Amino acid sequence: MREFLWGLDGTLLDTYPAMVQAFQKAVAELGGTIPADTTYQLMRQQSVGYAERMVAAQYGWDWHDLRAGYQRWEPQLQHAPAAFAGAQAVLEKVIAVGGHNYLMTHRDESAQAYLQRSGLAQYFTDAVTAAQPFPRKPDPAALNHLLNKHQVDRQRAVMVGDRNLDIDAGHNAGIAGYLFDIDCLITVTSAPEVQVTDLNDLLTFVD
Repeated sequence: MREFLWGLDGTLLDTYPAMVQAFQKAVAELGGTIPADTTYQLMRQQSVGYAERMVAAQYGWDWHDLRAGYQRWEPQLQHAPAAFAGAQAVLEKVIAVGGHNYLMTHRDESAQAYLQRSGLAQYFTDAVTAAQPFPRKPDPAALNHLLNKHQVDRQRAVMVGDRNLDIDAGHNAGIAGYLFDIDCLITVTSAPEVQVTDLNDLLTFVD
């Protein structure tokens, strides 16, 4: 594979610590409590939106109120998320073999800022962020946009992500899916072609 489409949160950058803190603060503001490990598992195994709806339902809140609090806190706490070990090496190798890296994230313009701060932005050809109104994964619309725009050979393309919905989105777009599950939290239902706990292990699949 040499055409790599990447998720951001939990795949390239370790944004979860600040995300968990922001969620806990939002819950506390509404009068509730939730452990950090429970929050992390909900986000990693499902999504932030799932966590918002589930916790709001438990407390009888409007989940929009919880989301508003989370979205207010998260940018304040998310300063300079670190890249996961191996991220730069894989991105570099993709470029070295004549391939391309593309970003597909539901995060807003902060995604580009975080890539810049982590030194990874230079490796990307293009990106889809929340600024573009594509439906959320596993809908393949955003991936199809990037693949079609750059005339990518889908036989050489792969979606790399940390959740089943990333892999499902890749498969829905007719490309492979590589799952990065650093702490083996995912109950895998998406049949990824490759599954790793260390991004460095993807180096052998770049050609």
